[in-house]
Amino acid sequence: MEIGYALSCEEHGPLALVQQARLAEDAGIGSLWISDHFHPWLDEQGQSPFVWSVIGAIAMATRQRVTTAVTCPTMRVHPAVIAQAAATSAVLLEGRFELGVGSGENLNEHVLGDKWPTADERLERLEEAVELIRTLWTGEETTHHGKHYTVENARIYTRPETSPKVLMSGFGPKATDLAARLGDGYMNTSASAELLQRYRKAGGKGTADGSLKVCWGTDKGACAELAHRLWRTGGVPGELSQELRTPALFDQAAQLVTVDAIAEHMPCGPDPAPIVAAAKEFADAGFDRIFITQVGPDQAGFFAFFTRELASALRDIGVEPRASE
Repeated sequence: MEIGYALSCEEHGPLALVQQARLAEDAGIGSLWISDHFHPWLDEQGQSPFVWSVIGAIAMATRQRVTTAVTCPTMRVHPAVIAQAAATSAVLLEGRFELGVGSGENLNEHVLGDKWPTADERLERLEEAVELIRTLWTGEETTHHGKHYTVENARIYTRPETSPKVLMSGFGPKATDLAARLGDGYMNTSASAELLQRYRKAGGKGTADGSLKVCWGTDKGACAELAHRLWRTGGVPGELSQELRTPALFDQAAQLVTVDAIAEHMPCGPDPAPIVAAAKEFADAGFDRIFITQVGPDQAGFFAFFTRELASALRDIGVEPRASE
């Protein structure tokens, strides 16, 4: 299984994200995830740069592969615009770009005043959007009058030689089935063997990607406190993460999430063993790639730890980075 690095646009500004990409590359990591948000989950996280600008900067700074994790191409940004942005990113990255998509969260998608659709309608919109994006990537002039989207005489001129792969997130059965039908790969933030098996049995192809948050530092207790302050939303249950509208509401929903609850599910502190154990869960579930992210500001310290201890410990269980191209 390959290990990559996940860039958190919720926690870091654009210059910091580019620097983290460089640090990851210097540590031998050649693949990146990058989140695509309009808002952070919590005000304490404090950032949310425009992902397409950051991708352009990363393309000029490194030779890494980049996947959005994930873009919602259905409401806040029209799929025709996403098609153009992704095509340009793929050109800048010389083919090292993958478009990760999902059905989105109300947190980001309500900002233009649109009604937040039901889950079934969001998946219906996503299916139409992905089909439209792929049509536009052919470079042909496109007119489309669908149920949810209209495009007239649209043509994308700046395109890569090969269209990007479209990876699709699937956190539940219906989304996983759609990913199996339409996607070139699968994405999940949990090591769900059940959903991945469902994806494969339904004909899903390509790589299966997962993500793992850690909070490395010399003091385990301080790391747990930091992880709770910045990512206590990880304890918000069920579908609330898709339904809440603002960071303030996420703060309210996470009031009962304790430091211990976050530390139980997120490796915290200086010991590589919990990180290795968490990565092994993804490997055992059948995932092909896992993207790790360090919570908090000490990115340089984490990458020094990765080079010094973590990389070799992961290699012992068959998890290692793929070099940049």
